[in-house]
Amino acid sequence: MIVRSATLNVMMNAARKAARGLVRDFGEVEQLQVSLKGPSDFVSSADLKTEKVLRQELAKARPAFGFLMEEGGAVAGSDSSHRWIIDPIDGTTNFLHGIPHFAISIGLERDGEVIAGVIYDPIHDELFHAEKGAGVFLNERRLRVSARRKVDEAVFATGIPFKGREGHKEFLDCAQAVMANCAGIRRFGSAALDLAYVAAGRYEGYWETGIKPWDIAAGIVMVREAGGWVTDLDGRNGMLNNGEVVAGNDHLHKPLLKLLQQASGRTPAAD
Repeated sequence: MIVRSATLNVMMNAARKAARGLVRDFGEVEQLQVSLKGPSDFVSSADLKTEKVLRQELAKARPAFGFLMEEGGAVAGSDSSHRWIIDPIDGTTNFLHGIPHFAISIGLERDGEVIAGVIYDPIHDELFHAEKGAGVFLNERRLRVSARRKVDEAVFATGIPFKGREGHKEFLDCAQAVMANCAGIRRFGSAALDLAYVAAGRYEGYWETGIKPWDIAAGIVMVREAGGWVTDLDGRNGMLNNGEVVAGNDHLHKPLLKLLQQASGRTPAAD
C-alpha cells in the first residue's frame, strides 16, 4: 500500500482536475485561440485555463504557499518557505500541433529544495508522483532508474534549442559527442516527461540547457527518488537557477556529464 502525504494528494487531485479541461481542449486543438508569445514559443487559452485551475486548487488547500508559474509568474505567499512551481502544459508546441505528448507539472519547493513533484500525462493517464524520502511512483507502481551500465547501450533524451534561443552550436557539439557513443538520442518535446521517463527507466539519461524551473522542478525529485542523479552541466545543484540539467541513472550520469563537459569546453567540478 502506498502511503502519501496530504500535500501530495492535493497535488495529484489538482493535476487530475485541471487535466479534464485540457483533454477537452486537445480534442478541439484547431479551434483554440493562440497568441504568439515569442519565436516558436506559443501560449494557448488552454495554458491559461489549466494554470488557473491548478492555482485555485492548490491555493484552496495551502493558502499560505507562494507560486512560480509559467504564465502567471512569481506570487509571494505568507509562508516564505514553501512555493508551488507550476507548468500547466509542458509541451505546448506538441499540444498545439495535435501531438499527444505533453504534461501538467507541479513541483513543491521548500527553502529552495524541491521536495515533491507530480507530472501528469492526461492522454495516456500516466500520473508520476514523488516525495523526498518516500520514493517515486507511476500510478500505483514504484519506479527505479534503468540498470544499464554501458553508454553504448543507453538511450538519452534531450531538448533542442529552437529559433530565438541561444546555444545552437553548443547543442550540436554536445549532441555529436553523445550520439557517437550511445545507442540513440530522443527528442520528444517535454522536459517534464523526459525526467519522468528517466525515473521510470525508459531513458538512461537526459540533458538540456535554456530550461525553466517549472519545466524541471517536479522531475528533479522524481529522478533522485528513483535512485538517479540530477545536476547542472558543472556537476552542481544549480539547475533551477541556471537552466541547465543533466539527469541519469546511477551508473551513467557521470559518463554522460563528462561527454557533455568535454564537448562544451566545461571544466569538471571537483568531487
